[in-house]
Amino acid sequence: MTSARTSAAPLHGLLAVGAVLASACSTPDAGVLEKIYAEPAEHREVRILGPGETLGGILEENLDRGEQQAVLLAFQERASPRRLKVDSEVVLRFVGEGTLRGVDVVLNPDETVRITRGPYAWSSTVVETPTRIDTLLVSGSIEQSLWASLVENDDLLDMPYNDKGILVDELDKVFQWQLDFSRQIQPGDEFRVAFERQVRPDGSMRGGHVVAAEFVNVGKAYRAIWFDPNGDGEGSYYDEDGNSVRRSFLLKPLTFRRISSRYNPGRRHPILNTIRAHRGVDYAADAGTPIMATADGVVQHRGALGGLGNAVVIAHANGFTTRYGHMSRFAAGVRVGSRVSQGDVVGYVGMTGLATGPHLHYEMIRNGRHVDPLAVDLPNGDPVPGEVMDRWTAELTPRMALLELVPSPSADRIADVDENDPPADPGERMADESGVPPSEAPQR
Repeated sequence: MTSARTSAAPLHGLLAVGAVLASACSTPDAGVLEKIYAEPAEHREVRILGPGETLGGILEENLDRGEQQAVLLAFQERASPRRLKVDSEVVLRFVGEGTLRGVDVVLNPDETVRITRGPYAWSSTVVETPTRIDTLLVSGSIEQSLWASLVENDDLLDMPYNDKGILVDELDKVFQWQLDFSRQIQPGDEFRVAFERQVRPDGSMRGGHVVAAEFVNVGKAYRAIWFDPNGDGEGSYYDEDGNSVRRSFLLKPLTFRRISSRYNPGRRHPILNTIRAHRGVDYAADAGTPIMATADGVVQHRGALGGLGNAVVIAHANGFTTRYGHMSRFAAGVRVGSRVSQGDVVGYVGMTGLATGPHLHYEMIRNGRHVDPLAVDLPNGDPVPGEVMDRWTAELTPRMALLELVPSPSADRIADVDENDPPADPGERMADESGVPPSEAPQR
């Protein structure tokens, strides 16, 4: 009996397993359900403010007067409705049978005021446009101009046109102490750039900076690597040896502008029709273009100054003085005795005084004598501080490696720049002047 029970147990187990398998195989097919299309939680209507239109007018179409005022009051906590410009985007967010749930008002590419209906009132908040970080690797050669070479560059086909202009300006700022892109670049010059940027969802750029760059001008390679010695976000640019690419003076007081007249002691004045020394450099620019101080200093004069019209005179270290003439207006905060830093805006291009058209007249005086701003030898800025040299070395390697990933426009590697060699200086046309000798400059 014991033997029979022992042999029967496995049989019952097999029968049970078989029953389960049979049941599984005979499970009926439920089939495929038809697709169900759910209504979206909300639908949106995009409105663009036209001439004469207001936010209140748009709200009036969808809300009673009391709720209109509630929405406007919520918006006023973040911005002024009266400052909304033509072409501002307003997004109306509806739910259910056309009930207005919220309103988004785009203030600028980076900020949107979101107004939302709550159980008891409307509330508002500012939503920042999200961005992602990427790095552009760009190279090219000059045929006509740096602008054309970047705007038409195959590496930047998907980049918005305005952002290409920002990239040109950023590259100009990096090399502004070594190269004047308005007069020194030549056909055949080459560049390589690693550019880190913040990109919005629509592909436009919030901001960015050059991480590493190389510009080969007439066979000489100028390189610049970004480094932040103090760790405060206010970095600067250095060559591979840790020497600053900055100088005590900028090469020019305007970004990327054409020279219309050079330093010329024997020039015939275009208005007075007499031989009158042109002791400065004229830069052709549109009226209203910002004018930068070329070095740190103290404002010595602000106001009318002979043929220069509205002018600013700045005193600098080591006996240097600079003059900026024909301004349409002065920058806010620029007063006699006020301090300015290199790159600060001191005024805006105009045509006051003896001028045939809008442009900037720029002079440089050293120890009471005029010097040619395009020819004077200026000292370099401070190198990488010794106490952070280890960090500089550690950061230099990956940034140079990043630059090496950028394909060179030519197979030839160009020798490093010799700082003692003067850059190329092709000739330009001529046109205006000052007529105020150094001795007449206001004294501190």
